[in-house]
Amino acid sequence: MLRFVFGFCVRGRSQKWRWRSLQWYRSLNANGQLNQVPFSLRNSPALPPSRAFQSAQRFFPSDYKVYRRSVWFLGFGIGLLFTVGLTASGWLIFVSKSKCEKKPAVSKSKRRDAYGDAIEVSRDLLQRLKDEVGAPGVVVGVSVNGEQVWAEGFGFADVENRVPCKPETMMRIASISKTLTVSAVAKLWEQGKLDLDAPVQKYVPVFPEKKYQGESVKITTRMLVSHLSGIRHYEKDPNKVKEEKEKTNQKQKMKKEKAINDGNDSKTEPGNSERKKSMMTNKNHISSSDLQHDNADVKEKPSKLSTNKKEFEQEEYYLKEKFDSVTDALKLFKDDPLIFKPGSQFLYSTHAFTLLSAVVEGASGQKFLDHMMALFHDLGMLNTVPDENDPIIYNRSRYYRFNKKGRLVNCPYVDNSYKWAGGGFLSTVGDLLQFGNATLYSYQMQQEINENYCQNLPGYLKPVTVKEMWTPVANTEMPKDKDMKYGMGWVVVEKKQRCGSCHIARHCISHTGAAVGASSILLVLPDDQTYATPSSGQDTCSFPRGVVVSIICNMQSASFQKTAQKIAMEFEKAERHCQ
Repeated sequence: MLRFVFGFCVRGRSQKWRWRSLQWYRSLNANGQLNQVPFSLRNSPALPPSRAFQSAQRFFPSDYKVYRRSVWFLGFGIGLLFTVGLTASGWLIFVSKSKCEKKPAVSKSKRRDAYGDAIEVSRDLLQRLKDEVGAPGVVVGVSVNGEQVWAEGFGFADVENRVPCKPETMMRIASISKTLTVSAVAKLWEQGKLDLDAPVQKYVPVFPEKKYQGESVKITTRMLVSHLSGIRHYEKDPNKVKEEKEKTNQKQKMKKEKAINDGNDSKTEPGNSERKKSMMTNKNHISSSDLQHDNADVKEKPSKLSTNKKEFEQEEYYLKEKFDSVTDALKLFKDDPLIFKPGSQFLYSTHAFTLLSAVVEGASGQKFLDHMMALFHDLGMLNTVPDENDPIIYNRSRYYRFNKKGRLVNCPYVDNSYKWAGGGFLSTVGDLLQFGNATLYSYQMQQEINENYCQNLPGYLKPVTVKEMWTPVANTEMPKDKDMKYGMGWVVVEKKQRCGSCHIARHCISHTGAAVGASSILLVLPDDQTYATPSSGQDTCSFPRGVVVSIICNMQSASFQKTAQKIAMEFEKAERHCQ
């Protein structure tokens, strides 16, 4: 019977079986008995009788045309059912996969060429800055959408022994340590172990109650992470700090007034043109006192290098004393008066983060360094360690500065045990990229997309937590850039455009670092496009989306803020060309 089916359904090489089956069927007599007349096809041997042909009449009618039509309909029905089944199963597979369908992969050659151009431009930017500041060594790392696409070292990690910088080189990350510490604080807050608005004495009983101008005040963890506690930085004299702060505030006020006046002048063009003519006419009649005042403003405007030099002149910067615990390090400042009333003004303070490390100890029940090492392990930062002098740390760089004669010299020995949380860790550009991507992933990992469409793992922190960390806090304007404000352990630039077809301030999150013989920056540039949804046809499950740049240097007083921004924009442009 199988030969009947195959004979009518199979083509090509099985053609002779179809004819052989036809001969067998015609050999049936009227009574359904098989004629015992052997036949051969193309010299084939005689075919023996078979029981299948004796029972063929029970399955098919005797008429050959009816039989052939029945077999045809049977094959067509089976094929139709088979086709419908495959279509249905394929549709189910498509639906299940389309929930998290990714865009077609861009060819490696195209992506390599696009990133190659960005790397060349960025390499030139870094080389120019390295030459300008005279840095012995610089290491840079860049990741795009969570994937490291560039890591390279320039110059020497050890000038004396001619050891070149490489991506594995470990350097002091300085104040980027503050962002790592805030991540530990945020995790304890999510776990319910830490109340951000409770007095710090709840977790650090040894820290005394503080007063400001005779009034009892409260310092909270939320104030510490945003530099609003009023605790001093390295300058011990409150009058000097207040005087410097007043100058900075006055300059910012003058800039705001000038911007307002310029905006008003542009609205009243007729009067403005007349005033401009009178100003041009009386240009030579300006008093000498006015010129002196203008020159004074120019001279008083501190550059980034001069500001850092003033900071590096402080004695506490070069402490050599080893502190056994973070609570022991509190004796440096816990009895000093507050510079400002807590919550009223922004005052950048590394000592405030030393108090924050004591809060972490009290909330977690662990030593601060043990807690941070567990955090680094969870985040996959295996090359981030405390800046201790005794252990052998492979790939550790040496640190340099310029003396008064402008010669390159080794930096003096320091012990950073007094400021683990504020500037006491070593790391690599790869680990900093890992941390930046983990934080960006947590920020972009929307719960509704994760639950309804994708099978992505949750972020280390909740999206609402990172959103609060990356939200500017009131009264935290940065003195160097009016677009920058401080969040919780991060410097935040909000997306803003003041005039049409003019400069657009991108949403950017970063933190710089300056320490003895070291400068650093970690910058995160999230994708500013609208979050993808399944109906938009975009990739809804690929996180993180954005560019992360990390730069570390073994020379103090080097600023990489603008360079890192330019590098991030170059790689973002290259990524969009690949799409």
